[in-house]
Amino acid sequence: MDKKTIKDIEVAGKTVLVRVDFNVPRNKETGEITNDNRIVAALPTLKYLLAEGPKAIVLFSHLGKVKTEEDKAKNNLAVVAPRLAELLGRDVKFVDCTRGAELEEAVKNAENGQVILVQNTRYEAGESKNDPELGKYWASLGDVFVEDAFGSVHRAHASTAGIPAHLPSAAGFLVEKEINYIGKAVSNPERPMVAILGGAKVSDKILVIENLLKIADKVSNLLEKCDTLIIGGGMAYTFLKAKGYEIGNSLVEDDRIDVAKDILAKAGDKLILPVDSVINTAFAAEGDIKVCGEDVPEGYMGLDIGPKSVENIKNALAGAKTVIWNGPMGVFEMEPFAKGTIAVCEALANLDDANTIIGGGDSAAAVMQLGYADKVSHISTGGGASLEYMEGKVLPGIAAIDDK
Repeated sequence: MDKKTIKDIEVAGKTVLVRVDFNVPRNKETGEITNDNRIVAALPTLKYLLAEGPKAIVLFSHLGKVKTEEDKAKNNLAVVAPRLAELLGRDVKFVDCTRGAELEEAVKNAENGQVILVQNTRYEAGESKNDPELGKYWASLGDVFVEDAFGSVHRAHASTAGIPAHLPSAAGFLVEKEINYIGKAVSNPERPMVAILGGAKVSDKILVIENLLKIADKVSNLLEKCDTLIIGGGMAYTFLKAKGYEIGNSLVEDDRIDVAKDILAKAGDKLILPVDSVINTAFAAEGDIKVCGEDVPEGYMGLDIGPKSVENIKNALAGAKTVIWNGPMGVFEMEPFAKGTIAVCEALANLDDANTIIGGGDSAAAVMQLGYADKVSHISTGGGASLEYMEGKVLPGIAAIDDK
């Protein structure tokens, strides 16, 4: 990694601004936090910084989408402060504003490593527009900036790209880990490498597919090595339709059929599609549920990969040294359609000496929900960010971090 990390900077006696990802899920009725994984993920960086003796640590995070006054009330970041204080074992001062005298005084008067949590950055209209004035203002509050919100580094926002334009900056442990795992897996993977892409849409994964195929092309002349790309989930039916199969009422992106045909032609035998599906007449856990081959009958929809497809995936994973997985194989939230996703979890858990990376989003949720979180090498904290990183895109929040 050629970016500075927090071990490369001096923070003693300084006010450290940290972009964290506290966009936690909450109960819609009570507003209580239902999963604190993102808060827990920030602890190693925060505890390290506190041990280095800063004057203060000022935390910036967004929470939800804020477009109306109702959104503001619903996405008040105050809910995070008590849980963070509990996990850190020290006081966390919540400042219920994003600029002005109250915030400035709180930072100015802080001492002995006071932790300050600023109100939701998206309360500011200029946050998502990367307003230069806003980024400069927030930067004026501190001496150094630490980026530790991997889930937001793909966005050029004032709190991710604007602040480090004015301050010395470094990556926190969470961002460093993401760069090391995903960056290495995509740019310099240990062979053989297998990528598994699932979920609903082709459109949000096309660039990932093309980038992964480029990686495969680099070693296509090395006969002793093979890269494989597995496609499952709802997006598989766009590819199956592109191959001429009947897909019934399955999810499909008709405007991406030609793109799918191009990918199929490029990929050749490096791409594995489902050969059977678990189908139903409705998007429900009850009904006429059965297994079919590559053709889905009229009136039915594919909701999971079938047993033969599971075996093909297991065979393709045998001996893999690098595996990237983004997107479940079916509607894993419904028990009759969870078997494909469970099988992938089990297969990854049983790989020996492999770097297994879960690319955030639904696949991360599946791994954690199904109890396999401790059986894989790395679960990314950023769904969109990990996808764009796999596409080979430059992520603004990472680009803004100082080089070593």
